[in-house]
Amino acid sequence: MGPGLANLSVRQLALLEKWLPGAKVERDHSWGLVQTTVLEMAYAGSLFIVKAGGDDDHHVERELHAHLNWLSPWTRLGRAPIMEHGDAAAKLLVTRYLPGELVLGSEHANTPATYREAGELLALLHAQTRITDDGYEKRENRKSLTWLDGAHRIASSTVHRLRAEIGSWPTPAALLVPTHGDWQPRNWLVHNGTVSIIDFGRAAMRPAYTDFTRLSVQDFRRDSQLESAFLDGYGADPRRTPAWHRTRVREAIGTAAWAYRVGDESFEAQGHRMIAEALASS
Repeated sequence: MGPGLANLSVRQLALLEKWLPGAKVERDHSWGLVQTTVLEMAYAGSLFIVKAGGDDDHHVERELHAHLNWLSPWTRLGRAPIMEHGDAAAKLLVTRYLPGELVLGSEHANTPATYREAGELLALLHAQTRITDDGYEKRENRKSLTWLDGAHRIASSTVHRLRAEIGSWPTPAALLVPTHGDWQPRNWLVHNGTVSIIDFGRAAMRPAYTDFTRLSVQDFRRDSQLESAFLDGYGADPRRTPAWHRTRVREAIGTAAWAYRVGDESFEAQGHRMIAEALASS
């Protein structure tokens, strides 16, 4: 068994041998904090990305759904990877390798042109379809309360305040569109000056403004020019709604609690900052 393949199940290995017989692992791109294994593999003169989920993984199934239903506006332009093989039950996905340099940590992370392109691409995703969901707000509130019920390091006084605020919120119908779920430079590539998108493990139908949460607390916060460029590319600002504040609070709770669960202390600290800032704007 080659390096990087040890985390795959017997079923996943059998499917991989069927789809890409004799393929060799070139690089392990796995993040390490979640169960998904991500491998760059060479087969028949081409490169592929293989994603394999663990027993409790839900990311691969969501990614498969996104490839089958939402990514064609990007794949037609060569701006997202093309799926070659997939099996939801086995939690296994194979896509063509998409060349490029991660924007995160590169010079492109501070370039307004990058964010303008990212805004344009996000608008293409969101414009495909929309549905009205009467239960979205209630479900999201329950998720936040469940996070607060679990293990975390949010101060008890803050938990009490968060519970009171969530309990006071209205729960109107929400307009949902296809969303990426983790829209930020960590999931953008630049190749020959062109931005492309990867990693659809959190893709789902949500309000459009939810794809602004990561950027708002990170990149937009440090440089308003990046925010202006992104909005110029996107064409509007869906955060201009009372629901944006509710999303900020929910995202802050989820960030602090999830990061504590997986042991990511820097991300946990960001979550606590997000909570403080969201409550200050109440």
